[in-house]
Amino acid sequence: MTKPAALSLPVPRLSASWIGGGIVVLIALAAVFAPILGTVDPMAMSPLNRMKAPSADFWFGTDTYGRDLYSRVLYGGRTSLAVGFAVAILSTVAGLAIGLFAGYFRRVDGIVMRVMDGVMAIPAILLAIAFSALLGGSLGTVIVAISIAEIPRVARLIRGLVLSLRGRMYVEAAILAGVSQPRIIWRHILPNTLAPLIVQATYIFASAMLLEAILSFIGAGIPPTTPSWGNIISEGRAVWQIKFHIILYPAIFLSLAVFAINTFGDGLRDALDQRGMKHQ
Repeated sequence: MTKPAALSLPVPRLSASWIGGGIVVLIALAAVFAPILGTVDPMAMSPLNRMKAPSADFWFGTDTYGRDLYSRVLYGGRTSLAVGFAVAILSTVAGLAIGLFAGYFRRVDGIVMRVMDGVMAIPAILLAIAFSALLGGSLGTVIVAISIAEIPRVARLIRGLVLSLRGRMYVEAAILAGVSQPRIIWRHILPNTLAPLIVQATYIFASAMLLEAILSFIGAGIPPTTPSWGNIISEGRAVWQIKFHIILYPAIFLSLAVFAINTFGDGLRDALDQRGMKHQ
């Protein structure tokens, strides 16, 4: 009796996913456990310690108000990561629902997708600025604005997948057998959209963090009273030529987080594609 071969994922392809995921986890842990990692109040000002260079007393130096940059960078990670995670969840859930609805029910497909095209025509930055002007700058406003800008991209992806899945033989057989439409969507279509949806969510996570930093940099995002990597960079831009360390460390953390998330998404995509090829 022949022993069945075990299903295994290719190690070279998966290694990038593990490395990127590990870096993201480390950054997230540093942000979550910031209070016990030698930090102080990130908003505490000390005029006597303005723009100090990195030292044993101030590991990342201080900013123009004398605030400890090490503490602000770690606490700012909470805000930046929270924005990325919240936007990824909201936009993927909403985009999934819209994409399933538009792709399966062809009568409303044209109307729904034209609305999505109209939303995509508005740059995310302009949309966020408009929301900030109407509702005031806040963490919730930034999350909602960026989520609305990302929803059409997810909806178009899912709609395309649903259109291809709807013509499969097992779906047509279920329709002919009289299976209800909600059950067909839940049992036969939705599971086949999850893999690309998860990969897309990782890219949205990274994109949302960059957009939040851009909005905070131009003063249209999170209020300066809430530390975030974008806010720290924005506050240090006026003196970056003489005190480069003020923008160096938040920029490193932001770049490393975005790079790690994209690397994780690339590795995850390759692993899922390889698994799909083995099951064909």
